[in-house]
Amino acid sequence: MNPLISAAELKDRLGEVRVLDARWQLGRDDGREQYLAGHIPDAVFIDVEHELSRHGEPSEGRHPLPDDAALAEAARRWGISDGVPVVVYDDHRMLSASRAWWALRRAGLDDVRVLDGGWPAWQAAGGEIATGEVEASGGDIVLGSPGSTGTIDTAGAAAWPQTGILLDARAGERYRGETEPLDPIPGHIPGARNLPIARMLTEDGRFRPASEIAAAFDEAGADGSMPIAAYCGSGITAAQLALAGELAGRDVTVYPGSWSAWSNTPGLPVATGEE
Repeated sequence: MNPLISAAELKDRLGEVRVLDARWQLGRDDGREQYLAGHIPDAVFIDVEHELSRHGEPSEGRHPLPDDAALAEAARRWGISDGVPVVVYDDHRMLSASRAWWALRRAGLDDVRVLDGGWPAWQAAGGEIATGEVEASGGDIVLGSPGSTGTIDTAGAAAWPQTGILLDARAGERYRGETEPLDPIPGHIPGARNLPIARMLTEDGRFRPASEIAAAFDEAGADGSMPIAAYCGSGITAAQLALAGELAGRDVTVYPGSWSAWSNTPGLPVATGEE
């Protein structure tokens, strides 16, 4: 199944799908306020910081995954029911929507897609806009308990470059250690290769064609002949790289703790520059 849906297709399918609004941006806490001011009709707001993440120790990173049971409870609270397709969107280049897609997919929800281009694409397509809160009736979905499926921890990330390709989805200047606006140490995991998420997207915040995404993976050495894992700052952009991999036919394991976990774990090596 294509993990993306266009605004035009979603317009035709409103009423048949459960729409989730995952608006969130790092350093901002007004996602709900933006949602209340205008959203896709019948969309339910989901809280990235508290429902798609949990509080953890610094060594777990800024956005540790929620417990399996907590995610399952949240999914029912969002009104997800068995057999009903799910569409997730946000307003910032599909970052948080990709996190929701990845979390739900690894928990066994097959029919979940991301609105390509998000809220801006919906507006550009002339989609109807609703305001205020949508209270979903309780869903009945029974999610699986994936545990660590599809993920690696810090020890796994350290060992991965010995047998696979570890991709760093951050911007090049952060990968090289030239700047670090969020975490205590600049640089990257030794052996990791840089594949900035910006290479996956067009200027207007949509995914590039699958052939172009595949070519970018190939250029980074991630042609699918070896296992691929990805990390970023805190595990959200890495989930978007996993979605990009799905488009290109590449299976991508995610390191949820990412650089925020690595840089907060004493004694781990750090690389800088292009190596």
